Amino acid sequence: MFEIELQKKNSVDVDWDKLEIPEEVASSISMEAVDKYQFIPFREEDDFLDIAVVDYENVNTQNALKFFANKKEKKVRAFQIDKEIFDLLIEKLNNPKVEIDKALESFEKESKEDNEALSQAKKKKKEKMNVLQEAPVAKIVEVIIKNAIDGGSSDIHIEPLEDNVRVRFRVDGVLHSSLFLPSKIGPAVVSRIKILSNLKIDEKRKPQDGRFRIKEEGQSIDFRISTFPVSNGEKVVMRILDKDEGLTSLGDLGFVGRDLNAVKEAIKEPYGIILITGPTGSGKSTTLYAILRMLNEVGVNIVTLEDPVEYVLDGVSQSQVRPEIDYTFASGLRSILRQDPDIVMVGEIRDTETAELAVHAALTGHLVLSTLHTNTAIGAVPRLIDMGIQSFLLSSALRLVVGQRLVRRICSNCKTEKESISNPVKEMINKEIGNLPKESLGGIEYDVNSQDNYGLYYGKGCRTCSNQGMKGRVSISEVLDVNKRISQMIGDESGYHELIKAARKDGFTTMKQDGIIKALEGKTTIEEVQRVTEDDSGEEMISAKGEQE
Repeated sequence: MFEIELQKKNSVDVDWDKLEIPEEVASSISMEAVDKYQFIPFREEDDFLDIAVVDYENVNTQNALKFFANKKEKKVRAFQIDKEIFDLLIEKLNNPKVEIDKALESFEKESKEDNEALSQAKKKKKEKMNVLQEAPVAKIVEVIIKNAIDGGSSDIHIEPLEDNVRVRFRVDGVLHSSLFLPSKIGPAVVSRIKILSNLKIDEKRKPQDGRFRIKEEGQSIDFRISTFPVSNGEKVVMRILDKDEGLTSLGDLGFVGRDLNAVKEAIKEPYGIILITGPTGSGKSTTLYAILRMLNEVGVNIVTLEDPVEYVLDGVSQSQVRPEIDYTFASGLRSILRQDPDIVMVGEIRDTETAELAVHAALTGHLVLSTLHTNTAIGAVPRLIDMGIQSFLLSSALRLVVGQRLVRRICSNCKTEKESISNPVKEMINKEIGNLPKESLGGIEYDVNSQDNYGLYYGKGCRTCSNQGMKGRVSISEVLDVNKRISQMIGDESGYHELIKAARKDGFTTMKQDGIIKALEGKTTIEEVQRVTEDDSGEEMISAKGEQE
């Protein structure tokens, strides 16, 4: 009978953050046992096996430890830990690299066995390879997907390079390298994803789009798949569409005060166009869905045209366009108008025909929601005129334009006030919001003559945010309310600067100003705001710890 020696808490210094659990130690216990008894072996030295234990006083846990000690024929040193450290060690046990290495080892072994068999039966080569590779490759794809979901990723990028295959995850808008796979496994991984997405496996010369759905811990998660031929093979991007993440309110997205009220008032209108503008990945679709949820009532007929349908809304008639059969936004919009809709949502205005039909729908008694790729809200006006919309028609149809970007939130667990900020940053803040009326500041206490740090914050980095200092995102926005004066100016074909000057008299704030206000509220950092609103985000920056550079 091998004994168990209980270590006093903190009697032995173990750096749990930097601790690496050897694979042979990690594989000595099943995850079922870890979950049930809440202990994890983490180190093996000579005659001793070190085990981290949450509740050593539990009789069942003690019996399991004794059984484990006898099985390993070693003395056990039990280290008492709290739940937070236990969760950290669980993450180390679930390291995707370890699982993928096992799958690759299985792949190599089965491929070797397969090659030996092929020398005797070459005619069955293709079928045999497919069967033997299916299990380990499926495991690799499963681990990649699970790791992406657990890490809160929005996209998975699988990219064939010259020497290997790189797997990157986009978390809070920023891409991070996660894994590297051998080059020879790349085509098999791509084929596996194509099978899941009902795409053509043998078509490698042109892009393909598809989607599939999985259940993860009782939650339904959709994946939108895009394959793209590149010089070293095929690149795959998997967009993760989590219903709970995607369907949220305007307030949760970051709309407040005058901007939120302007949106609420605009959607009460019986007709007109409401546009959400910004580049790819700026949260336009999420904002549209938030507005649709506000409008979705039993007595309202809402019909949408999307490419693709990202989130399903009960009570809304959602249709996906299919350009390959000539079912486009333009042709679909013509059909929608025969469905007697009250509200129409068009995923994107991409061409003149769609723009003209949207304006026509708005002027014939429909509320039309859509997106447009422009850098600013006011920039939507000249963009639509360039697309061929006559200014007098646009002035009558346009009701509201929202320009937005997404910035990363400061992690609430490690948020720390800055000690100081540089003078250039103070000057930039004063220049941007020094003349704003108090009602536009969202309730923050701001004094243009103050010499302190204005209450700016940053994230130190902790376990909660994977030492990034940032976790989650919030939108920064600008909302152009097309009132009578703005409408008249659009009809008169006034320029950009005239429009923005008039809008500011009505309380219009730019995305940068909104971002600075959110930084002063402690939601994000000045660096983040500059990163997404300035071409040269390297100017007037401050260091992570608030020291002057």
